[in-house]
Amino acid sequence: MPSTPRPPRRPPAAAATALHPRNRHQGRYDMARLLAANPALQAHLIRTPAGSQSIDFSDPQAVRELNRALLASDYGIGHWDIPHGYLCPPVPGRVDYLHGLADLLADDAGGVIPRGPAVRVLDIGVGANCIYPLLGQAEYGWSFVGSDIDADALQSASANVRANRLEVLIELRLQSARGSLFSGVVQADDRFHLTLCNPPFHASAKEAAQGSRRKRRNLGGATTTKAPALNFGGQANELWCTGGEASFLRRMVKESVAIGPQVLWFSSLVAKREHLPDLHKQLAKAGAAEVREVAMAQGSKQSRFVAWSFHSAAARKAWRQD
Repeated sequence: MPSTPRPPRRPPAAAATALHPRNRHQGRYDMARLLAANPALQAHLIRTPAGSQSIDFSDPQAVRELNRALLASDYGIGHWDIPHGYLCPPVPGRVDYLHGLADLLADDAGGVIPRGPAVRVLDIGVGANCIYPLLGQAEYGWSFVGSDIDADALQSASANVRANRLEVLIELRLQSARGSLFSGVVQADDRFHLTLCNPPFHASAKEAAQGSRRKRRNLGGATTTKAPALNFGGQANELWCTGGEASFLRRMVKESVAIGPQVLWFSSLVAKREHLPDLHKQLAKAGAAEVREVAMAQGSKQSRFVAWSFHSAAARKAWRQD
């Protein structure tokens, strides 16, 4: 860590309007190819008003079968499953985050994306779906450590890892200290090129239920006074935490200081734009040497991730040569 850290650089992040150029999921889905990869998707096809084939995105089983088809056809992931009620992530958006992180590493490596298992990534909150490690190893060959506070989620994630014979590339660790993110997971001899996280962004179960109802309305589903079975699902710890996303991000920044020398780039998705000013303020107070804000988009949905490093550009170059 530099002895006198300069103020973190915060380049303007122009709003993204499309998926990352390397994202395999540009345009409409090729349903014929997806059906060949996962015939079970056939039962969930519908005809849109324009006459094209699609699925009912308000149906959780339809989304699950679409994910299985995408993972099998585009990434060679032959087995993928999650227990009922757990978060079912949209593959195109999740892989976009990974492509953005790959660009971050490339910026420090003369424009060349580092590939292979020597690149180590820590996924905070890997979940039952284990989606980031599965996609990251398929796209870039990176190795992963995935942590979670939910033992049942880790059991499901482990089944996905074993079924795809990825035990050498993907390690799973239980976070037994609730309220901690890195402490208790990152070991003294660990070094990570990247950390990533999709934090819970609601502050309470009530707020999460309200958000679920809004999503369901946007997808054309019926609304009820009860929390709906949203297409992407989610357990309590996947959807909300005390203080919501803003509090979670503050904890992450605070904990990142202690392990700054062991990590090249920390990062997190930030769902709510209004949380960005406080996050940048916390990073400046923490002494981050570099801060990047990267915009992402999937359809009409705008998102972004924020990455920070406690290493100067020269130190990051030296890290690559170690």
